[in-house]
Amino acid sequence: MSRIKIFDTTLRDGEQSPGVNLNNLEKLEIAKQLERLGVDRMEAGFPASSQGDFEAVKAIAETITETSVTGLARTTKSDIDTAWEALKYAEEPRLHMFLATSPIHMTYKLKKTPEQVIDNAVSMVSYAREKFPQVEWSAEDASRSDWSFLAQIIEQVIDAGATVINLPDTVGYTTPDEYGKMFRYLRETVPNIDRVELSCHCHNDLGMAVANSIAAVENGATQVEGTINGIGERAGNASLEEVAVALRVRADYYPYSTGLKLDETKRTSDLIAKLTGMYVQANKAVIGRNAFSHEAGIHQDGVLKNKETYEIITPEMVGVTANTLFLGKHSGRHAFQDRVRELGVELSEDKLQEAFNMFKQLTDHKREFTDDDLYTILMEVQTETSAVNKYELEMFQVQYGTSNIPTATVSLTTPEGSTVQTACTGNGSVEALYKTLDSLIEEELQLTDYQLNSVGRGKDALAESHVQLSVNGETMNGRGTAQDVLEASVNAFLNAVNRYFIQAKAPKEEVVK
Repeated sequence: MSRIKIFDTTLRDGEQSPGVNLNNLEKLEIAKQLERLGVDRMEAGFPASSQGDFEAVKAIAETITETSVTGLARTTKSDIDTAWEALKYAEEPRLHMFLATSPIHMTYKLKKTPEQVIDNAVSMVSYAREKFPQVEWSAEDASRSDWSFLAQIIEQVIDAGATVINLPDTVGYTTPDEYGKMFRYLRETVPNIDRVELSCHCHNDLGMAVANSIAAVENGATQVEGTINGIGERAGNASLEEVAVALRVRADYYPYSTGLKLDETKRTSDLIAKLTGMYVQANKAVIGRNAFSHEAGIHQDGVLKNKETYEIITPEMVGVTANTLFLGKHSGRHAFQDRVRELGVELSEDKLQEAFNMFKQLTDHKREFTDDDLYTILMEVQTETSAVNKYELEMFQVQYGTSNIPTATVSLTTPEGSTVQTACTGNGSVEALYKTLDSLIEEELQLTDYQLNSVGRGKDALAESHVQLSVNGETMNGRGTAQDVLEASVNAFLNAVNRYFIQAKAPKEEVVK
């Protein structure tokens, strides 16, 4: 079977999803999990786009050893130089360059002639190869480009040193038949095409990203680009887990395989959902909560008799297992530490102790403690930092009744170390709490999104809240967990505000231009 390489762009294209705002610790945690999943290449970010992206890409490049780390760049020397400074210590430094090739993009966005676009692409690929051993060149909006022009520019960038050619369906416009024919045409037309890998990158605007990606593979693509959970701009990208599982389940039809460890799929999906706040819809293919549930009586009867009657994917294939009780209130630190290691999470001694303390507090009130609960705690302590002064909750109290006006009292410690307290009313408990917090915090705040989910099932399940706040004009995401939904909501609000302080006070290094 032919080996298809998996190029994950969750940390770059995925993070461009509206409202997603990951800090460097969270990006590094995702990168480590992508490495455990077995992706061949990960696009860690766009180093020249911001100081934060530069530092995140650099940290990932210096940490990840089993996966090739890639950075995005425009076809400019400054972008290439910045990417090199971020990636030069990677095991295999790799650059991903893009330049639009469709008539509409060249005319209205680039304002360049086709000849100027070719000159720019060739000169910058040649320049990049002076630094990077691997250079991927993308023809942005390839699916709406003239095929003969594509053949012309691709031949020349290959001669200039490109090692991978990517043909993106940037706006999710194409169909499987069209997209497959484009790959076939270029394979048959470009004389030096055998010197490079061919890659596909599909967006899901018409719901065909996975189908288009597989069509590209059938017609010569040897690399598929996409994201976990299909996150990304607009309607998102091709879901890599769907592509990989489709190739595995239909191995009788598709003579292709990937190197993904599919039993790491659920953990990867859960981590990215938690950290981005983009929760997976229940009926999502492969990984949704209902993917292995059967409501219709005739389905239930069939599954009980033989799972293959209605299940083509086993839960175990993608890492969905019975979430049974494994630890309890009498479990010691050693058993806790062993389980943390089994989950593949690396914690410092201080963080491990903090997680263990949270575990013991939770098991005083929660009858059953599962992997989902533990993973939530681990992500809470792993991606949080106390390196800067910030707002801390001292206490809150809510008065609520059907015949009373909801009133919240909150006491906070400010970044300066003083204690502030006040009370406000609202139309509901959460609104009263958030109005009170807003009045105590000096920054200009505006709540733009609020979500509440349960971790696992049962009346004692952990509550997980996610908020999006505009803090002094900057969009910040916040997460909070607790057994009480109001406490989780307060924690999420303060987490978003404190992330603003963490980001604002992070040490700055000059980005090479």
